[in-house]
Amino acid sequence: MPDRPRVLLPNDPRQYDDLADEWWQPDGVFAMLHWLARARAALVPPAARPGALLVDLGCGAGLLAPHLAGKGYRHVGVDLTRSALALAAAHGVTPVNADATAVPLTDGCADVVAAGELLEHVPDWRRAVAEACRLLRPGGLLVLDTLNDTALSRLVAVEIGERLPTVPRGIHDPRLFVDRRELVAECARHGVDLRVRGVRPGLRGVLGWLLRRIRAGGGPAPTAGGRTTEIKPTWSTAVLYQGRGVRRG
Repeated sequence: MPDRPRVLLPNDPRQYDDLADEWWQPDGVFAMLHWLARARAALVPPAARPGALLVDLGCGAGLLAPHLAGKGYRHVGVDLTRSALALAAAHGVTPVNADATAVPLTDGCADVVAAGELLEHVPDWRRAVAEACRLLRPGGLLVLDTLNDTALSRLVAVEIGERLPTVPRGIHDPRLFVDRRELVAECARHGVDLRVRGVRPGLRGVLGWLLRRIRAGGGPAPTAGGRTTEIKPTWSTAVLYQGRGVRRG
């Protein structure tokens, strides 16, 4: 008898092993993560000192790496998924296989901590925030993006997004989405004054990506000729928001 496909619960990290071949497909299921990585890297200034360290929590396959090239950081990526870390290492990231709530790095080691599309996947996001802030040196920079804990976010990201040939079903657990105000307050408790803004992908780029995915039947789509969908600021933080904050001295 043929093996039955395994059934995983929502937000099970083993899904990323099954999707390992998709990470670096510009028009694949992780296309949105490529767009967000580019926008997140734009918040990171060039390194202010030799040997500056950037710790990338939930780094996945290292999608942030190309956008940090030339900025002068040593890029350390932390992730639970070994298959993703192997891909990150191939793109110049120093891999650390660990949970974002218990990172085996010293206090104050990082000039920058990035936490992109991570917190909405962590059962205890407050512990992950505490770790991110612990790793920052005084004056260090925290950059992040995540999904807000709202009905609109659940509708867009799960009820609609996971029914289109875009992201896999069950990649999110909407019970883990992160309230913007609670996140700002939690960062402040740990010495980081976080400022947030709503962001969204450009509509034309998203429609083009969806069309290519539909034409490909949900499988690997042809690339978009090097085009990148822009992530734009928006007045509403109700779905997706981006944060930037500096740790107090």
